Amino acid sequence: MSHVFPRVVTRTLPTAVSAEGAWIVDADGRRYLDGSGGAIVVGVGHGDASLIAAAEEQLHRTQYIHGTMFTTEAVEAYAEDVAPMLPLSDARVYPVSGGSEAVETALKMARAYHVARGNPGRVTVIARRSSYHGNTIGALDASGKEPLRKPYTPWLGRFLHAPPAYEYRCENPAHPDGCGEWHAAELMRMIGSYGPETIAAFIAEPVAGATLGAAVPCEDYWPKIVGVCRAHGILVIADEVMTGFGRTGRWFGMDAWPVRPDIVAAGKGTTSGYVPFGFAACTGELFDTIAPKGFVHGFTWSHNALGAAVAHATLRRLRDDGLVARSRELGDSLLGALRVELESAEHVGDVRGTGTMIGIELVRDRETKEPFARERQITERIVAAARDAGLLLYSSTGHVGGRNGDLVMLGPPFILTDEEAGILVERTVAAVRSVG
Repeated sequence: MSHVFPRVVTRTLPTAVSAEGAWIVDADGRRYLDGSGGAIVVGVGHGDASLIAAAEEQLHRTQYIHGTMFTTEAVEAYAEDVAPMLPLSDARVYPVSGGSEAVETALKMARAYHVARGNPGRVTVIARRSSYHGNTIGALDASGKEPLRKPYTPWLGRFLHAPPAYEYRCENPAHPDGCGEWHAAELMRMIGSYGPETIAAFIAEPVAGATLGAAVPCEDYWPKIVGVCRAHGILVIADEVMTGFGRTGRWFGMDAWPVRPDIVAAGKGTTSGYVPFGFAACTGELFDTIAPKGFVHGFTWSHNALGAAVAHATLRRLRDDGLVARSRELGDSLLGALRVELESAEHVGDVRGTGTMIGIELVRDRETKEPFARERQITERIVAAARDAGLLLYSSTGHVGGRNGDLVMLGPPFILTDEEAGILVERTVAAVRSVG
């Protein structure tokens, strides 16, 4: 009997014993193609010698160093190298241990900024429905996915939620015309209802990830949204936990638009999943406003040198080996192939994405976009069929009406070969076609 409280309690998990490139091997010798990079995390692939060497080298230098007592060369060097690449002006980087901590830190940065400016009434954050920003309480309150929120509803309710940027099921009555304007008007209506003097920040993923399966917003969505926020003194937080570090085929998801946020949250791909790490980064102007008053915040493992060293090695690997461009090239190829292969699949409603962030939405009726009833367990059956065939996919459900809706996501390592990409498409298509 295991004494582990597992992430999955409905089935017995295989034991992973090794991983190399795009493959994971279990204790029975079965090989799995990692078509989802775990939870859309692994970018440079498994078993990368340069990342492992960076971790070993740093552990020979320092182990645990508390961030209030010392800085380290690893943290300073990483911040110096990553700052110019962020979609921020004069970025200041606050390292943490993962995405949820990064979002919590970003929210507190926004609060600290307004307090420092003498606006303590700005306490509310606007996020979006059908969103995900993490599982800590503040991040979960910002998240708009009802199945995740439901068990903890009594602890939530401080934040507001605007309509999702979800082109396949856009709420704009005139869709596809004027969607950016419509979203901006909805945000303005919400701000006007509660008063701009009460709103601290707007937070969203540049491209919606786990909850909406790589839903890319319309072209003018972000310029319109940022324009509304700027007009009302509201900070813009880009949650780049999933979209950052090459996943969308660009360094950061926000790079697709001619606008810049005030704060960025990052995680997942910062170290390609090798060690827990993430960060929140703000503009120099925000930092200069917050710093004189102090920032009441911190974690035992924030500013840790091990994470920074591996993140720096990951950054170099992505940059020096052209892996962000490879993500874009690979993603275009995968998306095109999947659209062709699944065009005639009667229960595939949409195949979408950008870079190596690809989603497949399953529906009972393609004409009406009616979802399958949750009891059908369509997503779970597809993921199980893929796993039986030696392929790992990422799943999401409950995005339609807070209960129904079926999505599977692909997010493979960027180092996937063309041959492996062919296997990924073949096994994905077979798994999707196996249910209905």
